[in-house]
Amino acid sequence: MQTVAIVGVGLIGGSFALALRKAGWTGRILGVSSESTLRSALERGVIDEGCALDTATAQADFIYLAQPIGRILDTLHHIDAFTGPGTLITDAGSTKQAIVAAARRYVHRSQFLGGHPLAGKEKRGVASADPDLFVGRPYVVTPGDAPELNTPAASEFLDWLRRIGAMPVSLSPAEHDRAISFTSHLPQMASTALACTILEHGSNFEVAGPGLADMTRLAQSPYELWRDILATNAPLIEEALTAYIAKLEYLRENLRTRQMQTQFETAARLKK
Repeated sequence: MQTVAIVGVGLIGGSFALALRKAGWTGRILGVSSESTLRSALERGVIDEGCALDTATAQADFIYLAQPIGRILDTLHHIDAFTGPGTLITDAGSTKQAIVAAARRYVHRSQFLGGHPLAGKEKRGVASADPDLFVGRPYVVTPGDAPELNTPAASEFLDWLRRIGAMPVSLSPAEHDRAISFTSHLPQMASTALACTILEHGSNFEVAGPGLADMTRLAQSPYELWRDILATNAPLIEEALTAYIAKLEYLRENLRTRQMQTQFETAARLKK
């Protein structure tokens, strides 16, 4: 990688740029975002130059799409005209089947390799970018076929993922979306539902402890971020919610039985 284009210089895109620098990468980093975001990114030293999409992607041999899912899908419709052979395009979208399908349809001149870093914060924007955001966190890549991981560009990308402290995991797009519906999307829905339930039933917050703060941390996540996630993974999220609701019903029915001990012990094993 000689020139990297970060399309969407927010929390994830900005953190990826900072992580590359911290890991010793010395190439150019171009940013594609709003004017105000680019100013902030330049002030923080996240990018070297702000550009329009066509200009940045024409110069880059590695393109990192860190936009909301809907914007990633739109970018994939247009990006092929600006890129050439040898360029690797990846993304950081939280669902993969729709994105990989769009890339297969519209990206022909370059290689596309889907990606999803299992890292983030409740706060968004380049001001919250952190070079250590990916350290110790899984980073899923979703090749259409296994040989896609063996190209020189993909091998170099995976090497840099390890250098920034991430742990690459390879899954098919369908495997990713099913797994993430339980490990990421369900926790968000549960936190949102819990916060709404407490607000709607007028609980006394003077007697709230740290458990409530822990359980509602994800409730701070903005709907604008989640709208596209819910739209592109709705059937699998519905399955996860159905299973969770069934478990809640089971707990309600067994509040006074010894079955609760088994449930507590099972839950503790997952946490460990």
